[in-house]
Amino acid sequence: MSHRFCVAPMMDRTDRHCRYFHRLLTEKSLLYTEMLHSNAILKGNTNKLLSYNQNEHPLALQLGGSDPESLAEASLISEEFGYKEINLNVGCPSSKVQKGRFGAILMKEPELVAKCISKMKQSVNIPVTVKCRIGIDDMDQDTHLDNFIKQVGLAGCDRFIVHARKAWLKGLSPKDNREIPPLNYERVYKLKESFPEMDFVINGGIKTIEESKHHLRFVDGVMLGREVYDNPFILTMVDSDIFAETFNPISRSDVLIKLLPYIQLEIEEGTPISHITKHLMGLFKGFNGAKNLRKYLVSLNNEVNPIDNYKYFLSEVAI
Repeated sequence: MSHRFCVAPMMDRTDRHCRYFHRLLTEKSLLYTEMLHSNAILKGNTNKLLSYNQNEHPLALQLGGSDPESLAEASLISEEFGYKEINLNVGCPSSKVQKGRFGAILMKEPELVAKCISKMKQSVNIPVTVKCRIGIDDMDQDTHLDNFIKQVGLAGCDRFIVHARKAWLKGLSPKDNREIPPLNYERVYKLKESFPEMDFVINGGIKTIEESKHHLRFVDGVMLGREVYDNPFILTMVDSDIFAETFNPISRSDVLIKLLPYIQLEIEEGTPISHITKHLMGLFKGFNGAKNLRKYLVSLNNEVNPIDNYKYFLSEVAI
């Protein structure tokens, strides 16, 4: 399993249907789940929360939480489900997450994060990683970040995924925190220089394969999020351009056809087709008539026989 190119965990986006779709576009990229709180796994419908299609591999699970014991137990259960990596969210700045004492606010408590990672590492045999920011609020000096990396690294963290922006915990929404704080890629590069024995994946504002290749000159991996979701066809270049695999051309129509058996199976099991097709909208980015193509996919949810209409859609679309 390689982390040279990863698709970021995104709430309300990278569910199992989205990941299956993305896997049709790239075999090598490491995919991540939406964040799940450790308590949800321990007290909720575990099978429903953790089930996935085996074709999604390589697949990592992102956890939220701050109780070392709960995180360790949830990690063990997740490993038993077959996930290849457990990632701890120390980067989400939302107020709801802050109130639960997890996400980016944990960057104030490197000792606690270290305890969490240590317990998680003791419970599983797969990599345990951390996704964080370069800082929060006024705690954005080099010494703060270096101390965080050092403590958590000594606890056994296998890899750091670093969003190259700091987060403001008050005054900015999660969306604003992805856009307003300035990007500082050089700060992430400096982490790799300061801690060469550790693995670092860079995240934040990366939009193209060429940009990804540039970052890989300085760090161990790249992670793209919103750009991949809004323009998923970019993933068709990853295996050849990032992993040096033989390029196998595939059209958007090919992808939609490959998705048909999955859609049929999911509908038979009671899944509304919209739960799948909502993730396909970015596939038409840049095409004339893209708006009408998206409208047609949206309309399928109101059809008595959505599969027949999806097949008709395939017969009429050549993109």
